[in-house]
Amino acid sequence: MLKKYLLFIIAGASLLIASSCDDFLAEMPSKTTSVVVTSADQLDAVLETFSAFYQVTNQESVSGHDDFGLTLELYNARPASFTYFPMIYTCFWDTKYLPLDTRTSAWTAEYGKIFRANLVLDNLSRVTGTDAQKAELRAEAHLVRAVSYLELVHTYCLPYTEETKNELGLALKQSTSFEETSTRASLEATYALIESDIEEALKIKAHLVQDGRVRHWRGNIGAANAIAARYWLGRNDYAKAQQYAEAALSEYNQLIDYNTDMYYSTVSRSPIKIYPDPSRPTYYEEYKVLYPYTYDNQTNFVDMIGWTEFYYFRLHYYGSWWYVPSAELISIYDQKYDLRFKYHFVEGYSYDSPALMTNPAHFWYGYIFFFKDRIPAGPTVAEMLLTKAEAQARQGDYNSGIATVNLLRAKRFDSSAPASVVNLTASSREEAVIKILEERHREMPFYIRRFDIRRFNTNSDAFDDVTLTKTFYPFDGTAVQSGDAPVTYTLGKGDRKWASPIPNTEIVSSQGNLQQNTY
Repeated sequence: MLKKYLLFIIAGASLLIASSCDDFLAEMPSKTTSVVVTSADQLDAVLETFSAFYQVTNQESVSGHDDFGLTLELYNARPASFTYFPMIYTCFWDTKYLPLDTRTSAWTAEYGKIFRANLVLDNLSRVTGTDAQKAELRAEAHLVRAVSYLELVHTYCLPYTEETKNELGLALKQSTSFEETSTRASLEATYALIESDIEEALKIKAHLVQDGRVRHWRGNIGAANAIAARYWLGRNDYAKAQQYAEAALSEYNQLIDYNTDMYYSTVSRSPIKIYPDPSRPTYYEEYKVLYPYTYDNQTNFVDMIGWTEFYYFRLHYYGSWWYVPSAELISIYDQKYDLRFKYHFVEGYSYDSPALMTNPAHFWYGYIFFFKDRIPAGPTVAEMLLTKAEAQARQGDYNSGIATVNLLRAKRFDSSAPASVVNLTASSREEAVIKILEERHREMPFYIRRFDIRRFNTNSDAFDDVTLTKTFYPFDGTAVQSGDAPVTYTLGKGDRKWASPIPNTEIVSSQGNLQQNTY
């Protein structure tokens, strides 16, 4: 029944897109096209084509923090498994070689989405359609733009504080004009635009659930409030973060129950031959890797769109197919009762493709959500519960914060677990905040982690500050110097490396108008 329901969702979305897209969508406007926009339906088709918006590609969100566990031991086991250099550059916060790499695409991808949003905004005044339809499209375009600018500002700019507000922000593209300046505005002006976009997005009238279906690939009331909650949490304004999280939860609050809604993949997989004993080179064992059911679909969206906790359908994509969990990340889970560990941390992942650490065998985990390459990036019901809980605790109502986070834990822990294991308790504000942040870390590793550390290091609480430290070999633009002595890499509070370098290709194409970050 569940699979039929999910297929119904996909079919419905596909029919909507197929009926909306026309020659206008087949040829996006550029300096050389002559496509004329005449109707609001054409603009609606731009926003309906979720394939242009859903994917987030941001290497910093994969490896630029302590969740990614590239250790000396793991690298030495099979260096060929780690040849994707942008991963190494971001893992150790490089600023010299990263801007030279042409494979990083967060900047280009998000500005492409901003262009599409501006395309809608630029044409609304001259197309046919009702005032209500145009107002809804305007609000949704502002939501798209806000989400992309947030992605960019949290990647390429310093965290926003009173001390950094005059630092470099983003190039604020607010039209489709190719003549619009690429000069970077201040961080303060950048945040002002994002906040303005969110205010406009909050005017969306569409509900998340329509005709009994969760329609999270389009702008909706829940999505706008959830993005507002994420924005204000990043600004360390806990009252506003709680306000908008509660508004999102009021619109929609359905959680996936890991006891009844999760299971292992139905894909038939042969055991993998591993060679665990180097002293016996012909001896092997067979090892079967177990994946969650969300592994079943790579190229269709049955499981992805069917994940009904989304307010706004955005997935983080990592083409190297191995979210390598650190030992520190693994250690924060109750491996007996926490079903997130059971279904998302795949034991023996290092034996399978792409790692192929079978001869000699080297055991390690992989983090899996959708297939091997995608994890949630858009806001979810779980994130809003955690945002509300943290905001409550930070503002002193820590008992309510603990009660809120326990609503989530009840859906994530094995039903056989004792109540004392499932339900957190705290006797102080600090203890409650720490426990809620640990739960947030367990629920949303990788994508959200860098965002969180940035805000921890800029709020008024010292107990949640994080300094990242890793040990690895030196490297240059072409190779890891594994014959040299390992060195220590550090990223701490106030470090300018929190603003990742902009790709040099973007600097060049701007004809020098786009200024690089300084370190």
